[in-house]
Order: sequence, then C-alpha cells, then structure tokens
Amino acid sequence: MFGLGKKRSKFGRFLDSNGIIQEELSKASGVNRNTISRAAKDTGDPSVKNAAKIIRALKKAGYNVDYEDFWST
Repeated sequence: MFGLGKKRSKFGRFLDSNGIIQEELSKASGVNRNTISRAAKDTGDPSVKNAAKIIRALKKAGYNVDYEDFWST
C-alpha cells in the first residue's frame, strides 16, 4: 500500500521497498520527519548534513548505502 499515486525519489522507493517507516528513521537519525518526507518525495535533495545523518542511521541499521545511491553530488 505504500507509495500509491505518490511521486517518489530513489530514496523514497528504497524506504518503501525495505519497509522503513519515516517516523522511525527520523528518531534514529535525528532528522526532522518533514525533511525525510521531502527527501522521499521527488521534490529535492536534503542538505548534506541531514543526508549524512540519514545515511549514518541506515548504515547502523545494517543497510549498505551511500549518499550517491540516492542523491547526486
């Protein structure tokens, strides 16, 4: 049911396919839930600082991801 009719970024599709809940990622990373939501939509990239926090939380959870997997430099 996730992502029905929503335009999603690579990051958003990753969250959906792995069943990662944005609220939980927000708590784990320390990044505002609205920032994660905007990053998951196809509207723009988060700041480098926030993206680093998100990537760090995903790596800590066991995912092998990098900044370039989701956003361009």
